[in-house]
Amino acid sequence: TPPTPPLHRSFQNNWNVYKLLAHIRPPSTKSGYTLAVLNVGAPAAGMNAAVRSTVRIGLIHGHRMLAVHDGFEGLAYGKVPIPREKGVHRVGSWTGLGGSKLGTKRTLPKKYFEEISTNISNFGIHGLIIIGGFEAFTGSLELMEGRAKYEELCIPLCVIPATVSNNVPGSDFSIGADTALNTITTTCDRIKQSAAGTKRRVFIIETMGGFCGYLATMAGLAGGADAAYIYEEHFNIHDLQVNVEHLTEKMKTTVKRGLVLRNERCNENYTTDFIYNLYSEEGKGIFDCRKNVLGHMQQGGTPTPFDRNFGTKMGAKAVAWITGKIKECSRHGRIFANTADSACLLGMRKRSLVFQPITELKEQTDFEHRIPKEQWWLKLRPILKILAKYSIELDTSEKAHLEHITRKRISLESNI
Repeated sequence: TPPTPPLHRSFQNNWNVYKLLAHIRPPSTKSGYTLAVLNVGAPAAGMNAAVRSTVRIGLIHGHRMLAVHDGFEGLAYGKVPIPREKGVHRVGSWTGLGGSKLGTKRTLPKKYFEEISTNISNFGIHGLIIIGGFEAFTGSLELMEGRAKYEELCIPLCVIPATVSNNVPGSDFSIGADTALNTITTTCDRIKQSAAGTKRRVFIIETMGGFCGYLATMAGLAGGADAAYIYEEHFNIHDLQVNVEHLTEKMKTTVKRGLVLRNERCNENYTTDFIYNLYSEEGKGIFDCRKNVLGHMQQGGTPTPFDRNFGTKMGAKAVAWITGKIKECSRHGRIFANTADSACLLGMRKRSLVFQPITELKEQTDFEHRIPKEQWWLKLRPILKILAKYSIELDTSEKAHLEHITRKRISLESNI
């Protein structure tokens, strides 16, 4: 019989996490550590999957798991229900649920330092896992600043990015962004279909995301948009004029429908109403316009398989990391963590999940606009114009440094 081929690394990781979560058997001996998990910011599909994974993997490690309701505010007010010792936390059916079952708030911890410190001490919390968006990131930075004054805050903490906006620095993807993107794309398809019997119509659709244009760009690519206006790529009245002229030419072809996406904070003056009025006036007699503001429906209902799996893997990895960090920071039965690497953000960088100290990510962040300074998906923007048949010049060349291999040759010769 031929030898069994080795399993792919990604599949192997998924299989290991599944085996851990499917048949939960808490160890007979407890670790003596208590972990708290909380949701911060706006609700995102997949948050519940991450909480379920975090709680279950924590129980497998022998920890006492606490679920905090209503984010940092809930931690300050002691909204931490104590679990029954015998029963497993009722998180078994949470994977497919949208939103946040724990409840989530945008409140930051700075004004509650004293109350939070008191409750960390009262509940005997040794580590914090914070699942949320940009508020989770900034809130964790504030907790680190508070370590100088409050010793109770000197515990390991891990941030898992979960937001529809996908604007958390240190991660290419956030939990919830895939579900939001699916919802926007499906809605765009339905809106376009509504014009099947009506010729020469342009739809202007406003998406969420704050100043981050991820949703508008990716939905534009997936939905076949003629233009996608975002904050990161500055545009002026000339660009709007070019887009109108392009749509005018398009109406002369067999395709008599247009789709224009606009990020909600792309420009304070070129609002959705302004762009709608401009297109309506310039396209008079050629095409008519309709506008749609998608609003909070973009947060989606049930999470997509990607967000469920992503949340599950992130939760499992975060607990494994925080367990090791608590043991590392434990001295004579007390936990004292005040180093930069004791507060990390778990982010997806290209193909791997990486723990990055939060303080190092400060330099990569535009705090005024709540976005990372560098975003990978901006490189996909030219494809939008190519697919919409704009005549543009595109330089796809990559710049790189050549490395000489003379040293390697010398080492090989010396080995011979």
